[in-house]
Amino acid sequence: MESIIHFIVENSSYAPGIIFILILLAGLNIPISIDVIMVLTAFLAATLIPEHTTTLFISILLSTYFSAMLCYWVGRTVGIKLLKWRYFSKLLPKERLEKVGKFYEKYGLLTLLIGRFIPFGVRNCIFMTTGMSKSNFRKFILRDALACSIWASVCFFAFYHLGQNYETLLSKVKTANLFIFLGFGVTVITLVWYKKYRKKQSRLTDKSRLDR
Repeated sequence: MESIIHFIVENSSYAPGIIFILILLAGLNIPISIDVIMVLTAFLAATLIPEHTTTLFISILLSTYFSAMLCYWVGRTVGIKLLKWRYFSKLLPKERLEKVGKFYEKYGLLTLLIGRFIPFGVRNCIFMTTGMSKSNFRKFILRDALACSIWASVCFFAFYHLGQNYETLLSKVKTANLFIFLGFGVTVITLVWYKKYRKKQSRLTDKSRLDR
């Protein structure tokens, strides 16, 4: 991703077109982070090329929408055969696909709306699962049109605002890092404690079954 970021920055005048193509490729499950590109695009609009803010936003909005369609059709046409490939079996574990599929069947639009805000491959997992289950394409694109518009607008303009105030933010980085570090530490400790607690509870349950 670092080389991609440098390439976009160095060719910022062509950024809308480059970003559009990269996000479409991400829809084919090529390992390109849409979230990183979103942040970069908003920061470019706020700093280097503010005159292209509207074009950059439209590029992000349309490319992420069409990218989801591509992902849907990959899932629908190739389907479960993808899991025979080691790359896809790691990226989209069968258990995750089944869970996401059930969630989409039950909640529809809500699944797409929440999924749009979750990084680390969850979006593509939702889109591909929807295609694999041969869900109605028209319903999918109508629902995702709303979900994508909300997600793109919220994320782009939030990071755009941060980009405009980056000097103020830099002066507070040390304080922010401290809170992030503390938050991370508390999270790790909580997870370790919870794992130990679950193991202990599991052992007690097994023991009570044996006693019976």
